[in-house]
Amino acid sequence: MAGSFNDGQGTIVAVAGGDVRATQSFVRVLEECWKRPLLTLYEVLWRWIYGIPALWLLWRVGSRIVASVPLDIHGLEAMTVTQPMKAAQTLAQAMDVLLPPVMAEAKWLGPLLLVTWSVWSALGRTVVLRKIDPSLKARPFTLMVLQAIRVVALLASFGVWFACLQGAARVTVTNPLARGGDPNLVGYFALTIIATIGLFTLWAIVSWGFSVAPLLAMLRDEGPGAALAGAFRLGKLKSKLVEINLVMGIVKIALIVLALVFSSTPLPFESITTPEFLGIWWAADGVLYLAASDFFHVARLLGYLRLWKAYEEH
Repeated sequence: MAGSFNDGQGTIVAVAGGDVRATQSFVRVLEECWKRPLLTLYEVLWRWIYGIPALWLLWRVGSRIVASVPLDIHGLEAMTVTQPMKAAQTLAQAMDVLLPPVMAEAKWLGPLLLVTWSVWSALGRTVVLRKIDPSLKARPFTLMVLQAIRVVALLASFGVWFACLQGAARVTVTNPLARGGDPNLVGYFALTIIATIGLFTLWAIVSWGFSVAPLLAMLRDEGPGAALAGAFRLGKLKSKLVEINLVMGIVKIALIVLALVFSSTPLPFESITTPEFLGIWWAADGVLYLAASDFFHVARLLGYLRLWKAYEEH
C-alpha cells in the first residue's frame, strides 16, 4: 500500500508497502530544494570562493609551464580526427615535454590544494548542513578529516581509471604496433568508454559512505572514525542511500551531456559568430552546469537527512 510519512519537519517521505521509497522521496526532496534557493546559494558561494582562486592558481602555473618548455603549439592546433596516428604522435610528444615540469609543480601544488580544499569544504559543508537543519552539531575538524579521506579515495579511483586507459592502449595500440600491425583505435575507444562508465558506476555505488559520514558526524556528534564506520553500518537504510547515489550518478551524466549539447549549439553558426560570443556562451554554459551540479549536491545531502530521520522515527 502506498502512502507517505512525515519526518517531523513538515517533509513528506514516500512510503509503499510499509517501506520508505528512496527515489520517490528524492523527487520530493528536489521540490523542497527548489523552494529553498538559499541552500543552493550557500553551496555555490563556498565552492566558488575556493574554486575561483584555485583555477586562477592552476592557470598561472600552467601558463608558466607552457612558456618554459619547447611545446609545438602549431602542431597541436593542426591536429585532426581524420589523421588519428599523427594526432597521437603529436600528443605523445607534447606529453613527453610537459610531464616532467607538471610533476615537479604537482609536488607542492597538489598537497596545497588538497589541504585547503579539506579545510574550506568542511567549513562550507558545516554551514550548508546547519542551514538545512539547525539542530545538527557543528563538527568542522571531523568534516576536515572525512573530506581528506574522500579526496584521497577519489584520487585513487582516478589512478585506477588511468591504469585502465594504459592497459587498453597496450592491448589495442602499443602491442599491435610492436608486432608490425595496425592499431585498433575503435577497440581502444570502446574499452575506454566501458572502463569509464564502469568505474563511474562503481564509484556511485561505493562512495555514498564518504558522503553520508559528515552528516552522521553532525547528527550523532561523533568523531571521524566513528562516523565513517557508522556510515557503512546503517542496515536497511544503506540500500536507500545507495539508490539515491546511483540516481545522482545518472543525474551527473545527464548534466554533462546537456552541457556538451548546449556548448555545441553555436558551432553550426560559427561562420557568423565571433570568438568573443563563443567565449561568453561557453563560459555561461559552464556556470550553469556548475550551479546545477551544486543544486544536486545539496539535494543529495537533504535526501540523506530526510531518509535517516524517516528510518529513525518510523
